[in-house]
Amino acid sequence: MLFSDVVTASAAVRATRSRKAKIAALAELFGAAGPAEIGTVVAWLSGELVQGRIGAGWRTLAALRTSPSSKASLTVVAVDEIFSQLAELNGKGSADRRRALLSGLFTAATEEEQSFLVRLLTGELRQGALTAIVIESLAQSTGIPVDVVRRAHMLSGRLPVTAIAALAGGEQALSAFRLEVGRPVAPMLAAPGGSLDEALAELGTDISVEHKLDGARIQVHRDGDRVWVFTRTLRDITAGVPELVDLVRTLECDTVVLDGETLALTDAGRPRPFQETMSRFATIGDPRQLHPYFFDCLHLDGADLIDRPLRVRRAALEQVAGAHSIPALIAPTPEAAADCYDDALAVGNEGVMVKALDAPYAAGRRGKAWQKIKPAHTLDLLVIGAEWGYGRRTGFLSNLHLAALDSETGEPVMVGKTFKGLTDELLRWQTAEFPRHETHRDGQTVYLRPELVVEIALDGIQTSTRYPGGVALRFARVVRYRPDKEPAQADTIDAVRALG
Repeated sequence: MLFSDVVTASAAVRATRSRKAKIAALAELFGAAGPAEIGTVVAWLSGELVQGRIGAGWRTLAALRTSPSSKASLTVVAVDEIFSQLAELNGKGSADRRRALLSGLFTAATEEEQSFLVRLLTGELRQGALTAIVIESLAQSTGIPVDVVRRAHMLSGRLPVTAIAALAGGEQALSAFRLEVGRPVAPMLAAPGGSLDEALAELGTDISVEHKLDGARIQVHRDGDRVWVFTRTLRDITAGVPELVDLVRTLECDTVVLDGETLALTDAGRPRPFQETMSRFATIGDPRQLHPYFFDCLHLDGADLIDRPLRVRRAALEQVAGAHSIPALIAPTPEAAADCYDDALAVGNEGVMVKALDAPYAAGRRGKAWQKIKPAHTLDLLVIGAEWGYGRRTGFLSNLHLAALDSETGEPVMVGKTFKGLTDELLRWQTAEFPRHETHRDGQTVYLRPELVVEIALDGIQTSTRYPGGVALRFARVVRYRPDKEPAQADTIDAVRALG
């Protein structure tokens, strides 16, 4: 398959807002891909590289000076092979070899192919949010029911793996996927709720209410003495958190998969700021000990629980990790739920989680079965620009341009601006960090690739023609940046509108 076929399909997806047209374009491409190509093609059109990071970022590519080819001759296999060579480079002379490989690749690429390569290698394809469309396209191209493809992806953890299995073994191969201890599962996500009363009215009385901690999401796997710890983005951080590994080894079980949060605590037992917990991940030997608080159990001693209702998973959790689980009120009265909410805020937590007891674990999906209730609405948005400040903020990048994700296209949709909540420390950090993500600038504004996720508190939204999303944020202020979240995990424009 020619590389230009992938580029053409990607352009067709970006050029239309029709979900049906997107699926048709990708399904046609997937149907033409061979066994050696399908995994790579699916990865690229999901905004990923099979090899992961290959040391070819924005600055490296910006330094290339190559004229495009007039004829499309590159193949998918050839481009993927160059990416593999780049991923293996290290040591003396690797920088020169990297430049040579990239120069050769870009010289052989047409202008359209060069543009695609730049966007793919720098994360600007922004098609990671189109996972649902890729899954439906794969189902259409293979004739396999979409629910089977979706579940296989959930359990395999990666679309290329799912695609290769679909092409090689069809529905039978996909149906054989099981939760595998040691291989992370995409975490179930919570929807931002309105008030506690609204959540109780929507979910009824068959619910669990628990404190929402201001921690870092972790997923812990254990098989015998071997333990893995993964982040929200499925990054393996096992080597950096020995205290969590040691604790999980003490649990009375042979195999287990737990979902939860981890926190660094003060001497008084109160949560340290979120940024301190995140920095602890990156610093081996840091004296600030992490404490796990688990809230779900996906597997226990050979039994997969992912499809079982929360009440069953909760019982398994208390059996294996009761002392380290977040306490939950089961089927509480409205008065008891309100007391739980007040208690959560009093001890320094964010609010509460309200969860439907009959709901399975919907990995990788954000649904109404889990709702997070906080004192103010919060959204995880993308920073797509920042304006230079004035007065005491002269010389600093200050006023943020904020965007939500279009759930259909994966493109950022601007919904507002804010400079509120920015501390002096954050202003210094932004001014140093933002140029690393810059696409261009004008006299007052630096425009950024949508790579940074920031948590924004707001009092609500209002209809507005000022921004493309048709809504604007009311009294928006910065809570914190979310380095634990990928851009594709930002809230969608639909979630923003739902607050209206």
